[in-house]
Amino acid sequence: MRILIIDDHALVRRGMISLLKDHFNDVEVGEASDSKAGLAAANVAEWDLVLVDITMPGRNGLGLLQDIKRDHPTLPVLMISAHSEKDYALRALKLGAAGFISKQSATELLVAAVQRVLSGRRYISPVLAEQLAGALAGESWGAAHESLSNRELQVLRMIASGKSIKEIASDLALSAKTVATYRSRIAEKMGLSSNVELTRYAMQHHLSD
Repeated sequence: MRILIIDDHALVRRGMISLLKDHFNDVEVGEASDSKAGLAAANVAEWDLVLVDITMPGRNGLGLLQDIKRDHPTLPVLMISAHSEKDYALRALKLGAAGFISKQSATELLVAAVQRVLSGRRYISPVLAEQLAGALAGESWGAAHESLSNRELQVLRMIASGKSIKEIASDLALSAKTVATYRSRIAEKMGLSSNVELTRYAMQHHLSD
């Protein structure tokens, strides 16, 4: 069994590696600290499962998920995040994730999620199951940020962290003009005008780091 962990925190990677080796026999675990290295690792070796953190510098985990599924459609990807399921899980599943688990979950749940995904099934937590039931029933969750693209959501989170347009542009390898355009689209979609309002919204919905 070969599992790849992509997370920018070394301590988190070490903890998950130790957990996986304690619960799975003959498991080989690879690791990468960002999306670029993670995609390279996914492309140069065969893996049974990839664990991807949503919040990483540069291209975030949702963008990386799309890249991996584009190049390896059948490779299962389990998303992990410090954010709760209600913030990102449904979006991740729509992009092809095999499941989503919060880093706040008990270690037993991570092991159960890995076991389920390795068996060819999706891991659906009770919180996510409720979201999916609501979505199938046509319910609206009323969260303005659900209308944002993955890149727009990433820019919103970076604005909420206090970064300037120039800093965001540098981090994402984009022009300041492009980032400003994203910011305008975000403000228009969400009906918010200032960075203060955007930041307050992000904090209220647990979207900020």
